[in-house]
Amino acid sequence: MIERYETPEMKRIWSEQNRYRKWLEVELAVCEAWTEDGRIPVEAMSEIRRKADFDVARVAEIEATTHHDVIAFVSAVAEKVGNEGRFIHLGLTSSDVVDTAGSLLILEALAVIKGALKDFSGIVLEKAREYRHLPCVGRTHGIHGEPTTFGLKVLNWHAELTRDLERLELARRHICAGKISGAVGTYAHCPPHIEEKVCTRLGLARADISNQILQRDRHAEALTSIAILGSTLERIATEIRHLQRTEVLEASEPFAKGQKGSSAMPHKRNPILCERVCGMARLLRGYSLAAMENIALWHERDISHSSVERVAWPDAFHLAHYCLKTMSRVIGNLIVDPERMARNLELTKGLLFSQRVLLFLIDESGISREEAYAIVQENAMRCWAGEGHLRELLSSDSRVNNVLDEDSLDRLFDYGYYIRYVNEIFSRFEKSGKMIPQND
Repeated sequence: MIERYETPEMKRIWSEQNRYRKWLEVELAVCEAWTEDGRIPVEAMSEIRRKADFDVARVAEIEATTHHDVIAFVSAVAEKVGNEGRFIHLGLTSSDVVDTAGSLLILEALAVIKGALKDFSGIVLEKAREYRHLPCVGRTHGIHGEPTTFGLKVLNWHAELTRDLERLELARRHICAGKISGAVGTYAHCPPHIEEKVCTRLGLARADISNQILQRDRHAEALTSIAILGSTLERIATEIRHLQRTEVLEASEPFAKGQKGSSAMPHKRNPILCERVCGMARLLRGYSLAAMENIALWHERDISHSSVERVAWPDAFHLAHYCLKTMSRVIGNLIVDPERMARNLELTKGLLFSQRVLLFLIDESGISREEAYAIVQENAMRCWAGEGHLRELLSSDSRVNNVLDEDSLDRLFDYGYYIRYVNEIFSRFEKSGKMIPQND
């Protein structure tokens, strides 16, 4: 991970210090369980509790010889403890420690992501409420469609973020598991009740069944949920990038005092934060694929997943957290231009109202849909060609003015018609509890 994009919270969680600390928590929980079972003397456990610790540099020094990180760690802890260190790692295989501790690490990282997501969702909701009734162009295929409001656009983002939160919570439930079942999952050297005690002590559910490892569908779900969150953030960032284009310029990300957009063109204000998030979302999707490929391992376990996870887990959580914090900054300081939105609504000279005219002709004139469509489309194409405003072209068309008087035609070109249900849409979220409470 490039240091520039690290966040302090994730840097601490995925540090070697914290990883070994989680390993030690698991080892000590096993020792406590063995003590309760009578296998480790109470006096020895007291000594282990008092002295058990590690030094990251010493672990690295031993690993340089052993080429096995867990053996190096256990040896380093045993050195600290002394003679009673022989009871540490009793009846365990490395994955009992690494995978159970891995669950603790991912849970810790997920908690940070969930907190940042809730904060971001609140910012988005506040922005949606602020612009609830601000009319703007709704676009399909990148082409002007019909009027909408900027608040509805942003509320749609908020709705997606609530689903991201639900996915993360489900992933948290499935990753909240540990295993102390031995080399192939048979409990040959460490009975099931020890595993139950250890997992309870650590706040984890015990896996109903495992082999040498916790099965990697759990971890793939966590990384896939993060990747989907990344894609949500990319969707929001992509929309802002489009809205910031010179031809549109309805909204843009903040531009700091002293910031430069281009080494060659002093006028540039580029959407670099949103572009960065879009790029990082691609990495997150790549890590989710790698996590899914880790599911299929040989027999009771091979080691092909391990090297992937050493990179993918910390990097994916760093990326997701950085993207959330970045988009919080973007949306919290979003520059919105209502006047430009109003001008863009008029850009196509009334074409946004074509469907309403079509439906009115069908309802009021008694002509077929095909004929009504032909009338409106013919005048719309003339409007596209620059022959005038759609309303005036329709007014001068005898097939229309025989059915519609001027007042009726005016009413068809009313923006308020399109946004009359905005409050109802917002109320769905308020009634369902999907909104984070905010003051209007």
